[in-house]
This record gives sequence, structure tokens and C-alpha cells, in this order.
Amino acid sequence: MQRYFVRNEQIVGDHIMISGDDVHHIGRVMRMNEGDRLLCCNERSETMLCEIEQISNDFVRCRIIQWIEANVELPVHIYVASGLLKGDKYELVLQKGTELGARGFLPLITSRSIVKWDEKKGDKKVERWQKIVKEAAEQSHRAYMPSVYAPMTIRELIAWANDMDYTCIAYEEEAKEGRHSVLAHLLQTMNEGESLLLVFGPEGGLSEQEVTLLKQHSFMTCSLGPRILRAETAPLYALSAASYEWELK
Repeated sequence: MQRYFVRNEQIVGDHIMISGDDVHHIGRVMRMNEGDRLLCCNERSETMLCEIEQISNDFVRCRIIQWIEANVELPVHIYVASGLLKGDKYELVLQKGTELGARGFLPLITSRSIVKWDEKKGDKKVERWQKIVKEAAEQSHRAYMPSVYAPMTIRELIAWANDMDYTCIAYEEEAKEGRHSVLAHLLQTMNEGESLLLVFGPEGGLSEQEVTLLKQHSFMTCSLGPRILRAETAPLYALSAASYEWELK
């Protein structure tokens, strides 16, 4: 069943007023009619079974039929900070990372980033990224829509990470040294509801200076196994490992 994310102010009593691009999707893409049912998720990650009462060009009015108990989110909150990537590789990380349960995405401006961030086009870019995440969250039947932050520097990331329970850098030098147990131990140590910020470099990796700066602010380093992964693969590997540890064992 198709689902849509709504803001809390769109919910009035037992009715929901859906607006924006979702109106077109419901009426034109999904070709739904009055009486059809869909799922809505609010900002508290609560899921509602709804029935369409009215469809217009500007809004879709739905009536809440039932509140549904759903446990589909990763028990731990994992945020992915990764360097800006060429082409559509970062969009792949956003889409697949959302499907795998990431809580939020923080694009990084690093010394080895090939992609240069254009501030003039920045708002539209972040808006596109958030749309990709929204569609991926709906497709994968998540109850929470991850946030996509504006690109930030390493020092801005350090300040942002103050509220995280754990912070870790995926660092290829750890793999070369054969130290592969840090991430597994970290995932086993975490408690439900705790947060973890995982940091990944761009295509050229993080510089030694950037890693040193992060380590000076209590970021640990970890390996993602004996093989060196591409920049777009590494975050997905780590999220898969977290899903296995918390949801499949």
C-alpha cells in the first residue's frame, strides 16, 4: 500500500490534508480515487491507515481509519557523513542508505573532494536530495523520513557531532593494518536508541590531517573489512552491517 509523509499541522482531528507534489502522485501517477486507502506517516514516526474522501487539483483530504503499530526503523540511529561524490553517486548513497535505515545524511566538503559545492545552487540541490530520500523512505515503507543537511566542513561536522553518543571514521588505513573488529564491537556495544555518526571520505579518501583532526575530537577509526570499498559502497556496507547486528541476528 502506498504511503506518504505528512507534517503534523496537516493532521486536524481525524482528517489529513495532503498537499504539494503528493497530490499529483496520488491522482495522476497512482490514479487513486475517493474511497481508496493509503498510509500516512507523521513527524513522530506514527503510521495511519487512511481513506480518501476528496481529491482536487490542490489537495487530497483523507480520513484516518486506524493507527497502525509498526516497528520498521533501525533500533539505533545511524547518521552518514560522507564526502561529496561525482555524478549521481551521492544520490545513490541517499537512496540506498535510506532503504537501509540511515537516520540522516551529512554531505562533507573535504580537501580531496573532486566535486566543488556551488552555494548559489545549493538550496535547490539539497531540496532535490531531500526529495530522493522522501521517495526512498516511502518506497521502503519507513515510518521516519531521514534529514539531508546542507554540505559542511570537517570542523562544522565536529561541532554538529557534539550530541552523538558515538562517532567513528571509516578509514582505509585500518583495513591495511588488518584491524577489522572495531565496527562490530561498536555495534554490539550500543544500546537501543543511541546514536552513531559514521564518517566516510570522497573518492580520494580523507586526508591524514582531516583524520587527525577528527581523532583529536574523540572520533574513533574503524575498518570495513579487508577489501577497499568505493566511496559510494562504504556507507551502504556499514548500514548493512548494522542491520544484520540489530535486526537479523
